[in-house]
Amino acid sequence: MNLTAEQIQENWDIFIGNINAYISSPRKEKLIEFYEKYEERIMLMPAAHKKEYHNAFPGGYVEHVNRVVGCALKQAKLWTSEGADMTTFTEEELVFAAINHDLGKMGDEEHESYIPQTDQWRKDKLGEDYMFNTKLPFASVPDRGLFMLQSHGIQYTFNEMLAIQTHDGLYDEANKKYLMTYLPEQKPRTCMPLILHQADLMAARIEFEREWFPKFNGEVKESPKKNFKIETKKPTPAVAKQKALSSVRSEGLKNLLDNL
Repeated sequence: MNLTAEQIQENWDIFIGNINAYISSPRKEKLIEFYEKYEERIMLMPAAHKKEYHNAFPGGYVEHVNRVVGCALKQAKLWTSEGADMTTFTEEELVFAAINHDLGKMGDEEHESYIPQTDQWRKDKLGEDYMFNTKLPFASVPDRGLFMLQSHGIQYTFNEMLAIQTHDGLYDEANKKYLMTYLPEQKPRTCMPLILHQADLMAARIEFEREWFPKFNGEVKESPKKNFKIETKKPTPAVAKQKALSSVRSEGLKNLLDNL
């Protein structure tokens, strides 16, 4: 699917609005400074490199992150209603982890992680609209995201580190040491990582269904715009199309604009 330039800008406004609404100073200002520095790149990033995953289109990353924030807050209410101990983390920690859980997908200061696929066969046969940038040294998404935060002076708590590190749950073998232990003293001391994982899983599944169920049913129309609205505190009004797409400089992004 494709988002319009206006939808991309609106999603970005919601993204920044969540930082303003949930993150306290001085981290709030540092986060906004960081994201505005890389605004052009992050605003147009996909959430994945191939269609079989989720949100593999320009603007897909921010839309996914906004959905994870909304799902995490809803999951927290569910866990509260079922009697979970919610005193072990704060709402700010949960939202901070949700906002930054996939930050490693941006790449580093110099290079993007996903760039447009140049092999037409892989695009047509494998659904890979993007490919991994080989100029970028390898790191897992959580490791690179945490590194980017600390290298820009943005501190995070132990709860936030653990949630970001394990947000893929047991889909990532590296998380077994945290999530598959049988000793009570080695289990996470908070349910926050589980809430974030469930939120991410829910968001990715919804995005998969939106992309693929119409194709399975022989439909060609995109989902209604209302399906990709995310609730947030104090949403910022959308601005003009020019603001969304002006002055594109980052590698590869100019090639994407024809798809918007």
